[in-house]
Formats: sequence, structure tokens, C-alpha cells
Amino acid sequence: MPRIKVHSPGFLTTVQDQGRIGFSHFGISVSGASDPVSLRIGNLLVGNDQNAPALEMTLTGGSFEFEERTFIAIAGSDFQPQIDRNIISLWTTIEVMKGQVLKFSSTRSGARCYLCIQGGIDVPEIFGSSSTHLLTGMGGFQGRSLKKGDIIFFAGDTKKNIILYKLRNDISKELSERKYFRVTEAPQTDFFPDEILELFSTKPYMVTEEINRMGLRLSGSELIRSNSDNFVTEGVTLGAIQVSHNGQPIILFVEHQTTGGYPKIANVISADTHRIGQLRSGDEIRFIFVSFEEAFKQKLYLESLISENSFIKI
Repeated sequence: MPRIKVHSPGFLTTVQDQGRIGFSHFGISVSGASDPVSLRIGNLLVGNDQNAPALEMTLTGGSFEFEERTFIAIAGSDFQPQIDRNIISLWTTIEVMKGQVLKFSSTRSGARCYLCIQGGIDVPEIFGSSSTHLLTGMGGFQGRSLKKGDIIFFAGDTKKNIILYKLRNDISKELSERKYFRVTEAPQTDFFPDEILELFSTKPYMVTEEINRMGLRLSGSELIRSNSDNFVTEGVTLGAIQVSHNGQPIILFVEHQTTGGYPKIANVISADTHRIGQLRSGDEIRFIFVSFEEAFKQKLYLESLISENSFIKI
């Protein structure tokens, strides 16, 4: 069976797909790829279903030996990938031969990149998804990040030739923008006075070192609420921005808890949540309030970027 051998796993490499939808009422968050748009595009470049499981690398990539010829695509941030010490391009379909070694270095910008392999990765599905949920040790490759010596099997036919494509440069450039995050109002937005909402939407916030797949703590202008009433703990969603007791915001991410008791000042729109997955500690970001109608419009626009018109034959 076609496979690759892990020579080095990098800082944090896991198997991810688009996540498991519809289980939040059981306390199971979606999980899945931190940057699902990059994952989808990488899969399309190798002829896969957009939801096919791939390897997600964080900050520092690994080294992998291919024991069978296949096609790959690397999407997301630039981890300086090389095959047998020859630099290869991102966002491009690439043929890899048996015995070749694909090696990644540290990221030049952003936080994550994806190694998508023709046919996907052969791991079991749990609750309809192959994604790794690190907090519970569920899914992916034995419920954990990869280790040196692991053997990863391919799910598809690696002997089938496919058409080679690359993503248009203007599309990849647009997807890499992450200075501004558009947000909508949240259930407790009215807990905060107008002057605080103006601070939140005009002043920059910095991503702290407290960042993982559960959430990202930010540092910046203190957000003091006018309504100090307690409220019943309620369900929370991906991209919700809670305000903790110290007045600092927390963006809930792909492995977020499914309920929370902090007030939510805003929610990152779905068209921008993939950008959260590319944030690193020290990054400076700003928030912009938009209407629900604009959020839906931007979702449709994002989908238009993930279409056959975005690719060029090579």
C-alpha cells in the first residue's frame, strides 16, 4: 500500500480535514483544519475531494520520505519546502517520485501549511471526520500529532496521472491578507458601551503567546462592559470573541469549548475564520464591524475564489 515515512514531524503536525459538523451538543467541537481554505485548495490541486484529509504543519514543518510515486500540493504559509534540496513552489501540483524526501523548514510568514497528497490519507473516520482532536485524543493518526518513524498510508491510487495546475497569484495573495478581521455583533455586544465598541473596532490588538487550537488570547485596549450582570453559560461558536475578566479579548478557535460564560463582544465572520489559523504570536490585527448581510456576501465571494477559474494549467 502506498505510504510515506516520517523522518521528522516538525513542531506540530496532525491529520486534518474540514472537521466534524453537528456534534457540539455532545461537547465535541468541529476541530479540523485551522486554515480550511488552504486545505480545500491544496486538495483540488491534486484532484481530491475538498474534504480529503491532509497533513497540517504548524510553525515548523517536518521531513517525509515517499515510498511510492504520487502527486502532492503544498498550500498555506511558506515553510520553504524542498524535494531532495530543490526548492518547490506552493499552490502547485507537483509530482514526487519513489524514494524522494520532502523537507520543510520554519515558516516565513503565517502559522500553518498543508501537505495534500493524491487520494488523501488513509485514517479512520470518527463521527464523520478524519480530523485530529488533540484535546480528546480522537481522530486523525492515533489521535495525536505525528512522531518520527510513523508510517502514513495513502488512501488513493497513486499511479493515476493528473493534470498539473497552479493557483493564480492574485488569489494566493488575497488569501494571505490577515491584518483586518471582519466581525458581526454577538449576543452580548450590547453589554459594552459605544465608546468601548469604538475602541475595539479602531485600535490594534496583538496576538499573545497564549495561542493554540482552542483559542487565541489578544492584548490591547481594555474592554470594560457597562452591564456587569451575570448570565447563564451558553453555547459558543468558532470565531466568537469573548472578553475575559481582565478586559482582554479571546478568539475561540477550532477546538474551542462548546459552552462559555464570558460575554461575547463580536464574532469573526465565516469568510475570515481561515485567516485566524495563520496568526502567530506577535501579529497585530484589527477588527471591523460589518452587517450580517455583508458577512453573507463575503462568504459567497470567498467561495468564488475556490473555483476552477482560480487555477491555471501548467
